[in-house]
Amino acid sequence: MLKQLEDLADSPAQVSNMFSWPKSFEEWDQYRLTDEQVAFYNEYGYVSGIKLLEEDQIEQLKNELAEIIDPAHPQHSLFYEFHSNESGDTDTVLFHALGAWRITAGFHDILWNPAFVMAASQLMEDKAVRFWHDQLFCKPAHHGGLVAWHQDYSYWTRTGPMQHLTCWVGLDDATTENGCLYYVPKSHKWGLLDKPELAGNMEGLMDYLTPEQKTEFKPIPIELKKGYASFHHPLMVHGSYENRSDKARRAFVLNVFADGTESNTDETVLQGVPVIPKGKKMEGKFFPLLFDPAETK
Repeated sequence: MLKQLEDLADSPAQVSNMFSWPKSFEEWDQYRLTDEQVAFYNEYGYVSGIKLLEEDQIEQLKNELAEIIDPAHPQHSLFYEFHSNESGDTDTVLFHALGAWRITAGFHDILWNPAFVMAASQLMEDKAVRFWHDQLFCKPAHHGGLVAWHQDYSYWTRTGPMQHLTCWVGLDDATTENGCLYYVPKSHKWGLLDKPELAGNMEGLMDYLTPEQKTEFKPIPIELKKGYASFHHPLMVHGSYENRSDKARRAFVLNVFADGTESNTDETVLQGVPVIPKGKKMEGKFFPLLFDPAETK
């Protein structure tokens, strides 16, 4: 008889001691973003340079990544999506997968990183934070692929209202040479655009922009040291170029929404997850409540 796979989605809290959960307002205070950081996010659609991980935590996640990137991993079936190369071109490899939080202790417990949940709550107008899904993005040295210009919410309209947030975290230093993230400042005020193919034509989104938006399309690189994060608005236009350097660019993404977000479809919102009927609240073991700011007062 086959042994049932352990699904860490069944654990609605940390399964290790990776992070110490604050027990008082004073302990939480060290993780709060400044008023200036929140104001910058509201104006430009992003805020970056937020430290989330220590060196030993980075190494743990790199080791776990090296194991689960193998399609033969025994818990491979727990991924919602798994693309060894989403580009389909062996000369431009983009590894992209969703669901690592269900498989390893480290990728599970980063959801309960105090620095992450506090910042997420503040950037979503101090609302309670509920998990949406994670992503892994890996670009190997010399032939790493691109991620085309896009808005995250254009892929997420099966949930609403739009009160979402993305957190991008590097496991390697991210530079212009190895394919760091780029943002188009203030593009979060452009409204919802059509979605391009994620690993297709870098400039595909340009077909959907107005002449005014094309004039304002001035991307800036977001270079980050490993263990540091960048948060961005669900309508922020962003992407990343190929990695032709001799250094890998590995990263993970945590996507969340404010508690109270609902399903906008009667179809499954993630592969393998039970249907949440249209109009019903997004909740349950696959969408755990990570943080309620009321608990810090």
